[in-house]
Amino acid sequence: MIHLTRELAGKIIEHCERELPNEACGILAGNRGEVKKIYEMTNTGKSPIRFFMDAQEQFKVMKDMRNSNLEMIGIYHSHVASRAYPSAHDIEMAFYPDVSYVIVSLSDKDKPEIKSFRIAEGTITEEEIKIE
Repeated sequence: MIHLTRELAGKIIEHCERELPNEACGILAGNRGEVKKIYEMTNTGKSPIRFFMDAQEQFKVMKDMRNSNLEMIGIYHSHVASRAYPSAHDIEMAFYPDVSYVIVSLSDKDKPEIKSFRIAEGTITEEEIKIE
């Protein structure tokens, strides 16, 4: 399970909407499934159907998390026109089996949908996401 405050969930959705028409991406940091901080990342792919994080930004974020005693507990990204479910590309790029993959669907612009998954060795498991 992953825990998000309403404030952080709102910031993630705002980031995803700001990046339209392309996918947005970012890193979720915290401890024991509780998100304490989000890091908005640059989608170097500049694409509406996939994302690639900037390697230099990732390095800086990992260093900041370590200095803040936080762990990477998730990666988020948006789907601009499809449901909140991992695509074939998402599965292929899921290199961290112990983190949550949070997907924000913007297919209904008035009602963004947030779902969370674990992806390990190509197997997708939806997990509970608690927003409060």
